[in-house]
Amino acid sequence: MATSFNEQFDQHGAWRREFALRLKLLSEWLKDHDLIDSAVEERLRRLESQMRTDKVMVAFVAEFSRGKSELINAIFFAGYKRRIMPASAGRTTMCPTELGYDSEVPPCLRLLPIETRLQTQPLMEWRMVPEKWHRVDLDVNDPAQLAEAFEKVSEINRVTLEQARALGFWHDDAPEDNPMMGADGLVEVPRWRHALINIAHPLLKQGLVILDTPGLNAIGAEPELTVNLIPQAHAVVFILAADTGVTKSDLAIWREHLIAEDEGADSRLVVLNKIDTMWDALSTPAQVQAQIDRQRSTTAEILGLQEHQVIPVSGQKGLVAKVNNNAELLKASQLPVLEQALANGVMGQRQKILRGSVGTNISELRTEAMRVLGIRRRDLAEQMVELKGLRGKNISVIKHMRARIEQEQADFDASGAKIHAVRSVHLKLLRDVFNLLGTATLKSEMAELTTALRTPGLKLGVRKAYSQTFDRLREGLRKAEKVSGEIQTMLTGTFRQLNAEYGFSLQAPREPDLARYERDLDLVERSHNQYLGVSNALRLAQPEFADRLVRALATRLRVIYESALGEVELWNKSAAAQLDAQLRERRRNFGRRLEAIERIQQAASGLDDRIAEIQSQENALDSLDAKLAELTTHLTNSSMAARNAHAEALKTAA
Repeated sequence: MATSFNEQFDQHGAWRREFALRLKLLSEWLKDHDLIDSAVEERLRRLESQMRTDKVMVAFVAEFSRGKSELINAIFFAGYKRRIMPASAGRTTMCPTELGYDSEVPPCLRLLPIETRLQTQPLMEWRMVPEKWHRVDLDVNDPAQLAEAFEKVSEINRVTLEQARALGFWHDDAPEDNPMMGADGLVEVPRWRHALINIAHPLLKQGLVILDTPGLNAIGAEPELTVNLIPQAHAVVFILAADTGVTKSDLAIWREHLIAEDEGADSRLVVLNKIDTMWDALSTPAQVQAQIDRQRSTTAEILGLQEHQVIPVSGQKGLVAKVNNNAELLKASQLPVLEQALANGVMGQRQKILRGSVGTNISELRTEAMRVLGIRRRDLAEQMVELKGLRGKNISVIKHMRARIEQEQADFDASGAKIHAVRSVHLKLLRDVFNLLGTATLKSEMAELTTALRTPGLKLGVRKAYSQTFDRLREGLRKAEKVSGEIQTMLTGTFRQLNAEYGFSLQAPREPDLARYERDLDLVERSHNQYLGVSNALRLAQPEFADRLVRALATRLRVIYESALGEVELWNKSAAAQLDAQLRERRRNFGRRLEAIERIQQAASGLDDRIAEIQSQENALDSLDAKLAELTTHLTNSSMAARNAHAEALKTAA
């Protein structure tokens, strides 16, 4: 039997928790045996944090009245044996709603008033101001209370035409997108701009984030939703009504917000919901299925998808079947087919990304630890050769050896000036990279675009300003990549020289991959281009909308640049920590060699005792080496086991 999305997510969560625990144990073991430097510790910390906090976002997007909230209930909340998300007839979810879990926050529903649209701060900044949100505490053990609280995402305000226009819900030149006006001249708009639901649902606790979006009018009025949240979702489920197929407004959402050429094939799923409306008592099951198949084929052709990416479902019947434990109805609803597609697509993608990160990081970590062990083993071998050479020698020979070691130590200490000079050049070049990727540079590069977007009236030159801005940003990244390449070349040459002169085993760390951030810029530019066409010229003419758009862009770009800076900082820390560790080990080695000579001078038996100690230390290093291999291999095998389990699930599904 195929594994459902919920079951695969459970398995994925269990694997992540076990891996994070083993990673923590490895970190403690490395610390106990002094095999960890600051860079390795930082890499371990990041990997453990990634494992513990990894999020999987699934965005549900649809025009109004497509059964989206009911589908969410059926897939994720049927265990409550009732509806949790509001799913009555007509418009239900009026504002974008995120469901997730944060252990630092009590169970609650937080709602951002719609009036915040009149101010310029992006949603990301409003998240940092909790006192501006209306909060409703939740009782996770009371499904009725949860459902009642969640009804708030359906609340509306009735406002004047001027207020609706200022909030971005009324456009005189696009009447088809405008909400209905009452007999009293007032317009219905959402009461809330954004909702955050924090509950300890089993799937949410394991890192699932569900994004429930409202219809086209609300999506278009909130640029941060379409340029930040939806593009970053790991899967997007686009919901249509099976009886109507692809309508004009459905097609507008798909073309403007959801087409993602560079995404994996399984990251966009289209659901033909409400197939139960086609269950006609006057038609045979074969005739009904033929109608559904035709609608599926037509939908795939219109949207430019493979037919397997369009899945016919009845969310409502699927929920009823799960609540009543009706296996026959559940199969007829075809909900398990959608769950399987989510499991294979979303979980497969996330596990692939995490496995890649695990393999790279564990391999680098093991290399660093083995390098330290290698230095210690080489130092012990040098001491052993020295001590064995003293057998049968008189006191003057021993004094001469002590003098030679002290001279070596003095020469080594004098090399500090050379190493300091290398570091000075390294840091100067590094500052150039930091300047290219810093906040000040980002603000400066966006100045022209900001000016173009904030110019009153129609913005005829805004597409050119966008193109020029992203060209400059890409050029800045290429310059940073070029400088980092120069640093890498310098490090490689310097480390090679130090290895030759002082017997080190330095190896320049892997250069940061800044090219992937250039690809991120391409994706951001494409997600923004949807707002630059003729159809959005009137929206762009509104200063408030243009301001929100540029702030949403700044927020997304800041995340990209901070990630790039973080990677450069870790690269720099890896190089510096490696050099510091080998300098520290060499100084310790001089101390141990002098201590051995001193002990030999003080007692005749000291030589044999010291040789025996070194042999014992060599045996201990062999044990550490074996234990390191065991611990790191177990982590790598754990990752492989997760991959094999997913492959087996795919085979079973097929």
